[in-house]
Amino acid sequence: MFRILFHAPEIPGNTGNAIRLAAITGAELHLVEPLGFDFSDAKLRRAGLDYHDLAVVTVHKNIDDAWRELQPERVYAFTSDGTTSYADIAYQPGDVLLFGQESVGLPEELKTDPHVTATVRLPMLPSLRSLNLANAASIAVYEAWRQQGFAGARL
Repeated sequence: MFRILFHAPEIPGNTGNAIRLAAITGAELHLVEPLGFDFSDAKLRRAGLDYHDLAVVTVHKNIDDAWRELQPERVYAFTSDGTTSYADIAYQPGDVLLFGQESVGLPEELKTDPHVTATVRLPMLPSLRSLNLANAASIAVYEAWRQQGFAGARL
């Protein structure tokens, strides 16, 4: 339904949690290399529990390969300096929810990439710089899914 795209994720536990999120919500998880871990990492396996075989996970060599495969109509780039609130978007199935590295966020060239429909922010107190990557993705995916009436879910 929705596609989560992590650009160069660094922390295995965040990606493991995103694998679990993808499996539970029916989203796809796309990862753009370089990855800060390999798939045998114990922290990744532990965070994803037994959901690895239930999630659709694709690794792309670079962002151009990701764009070619995804062929996105709409991409929402989540960043602390985004111009649109995540709550003000009318999400549609197939939307790509793009997130950057844990340490530095999205590079400027991705924020202005022609594929990006809007830069999006999650509300935070002004004294803090960012939210955990897996938590941010969860908030975004659940809002998008909620707008679709939690299609396919057991309610």
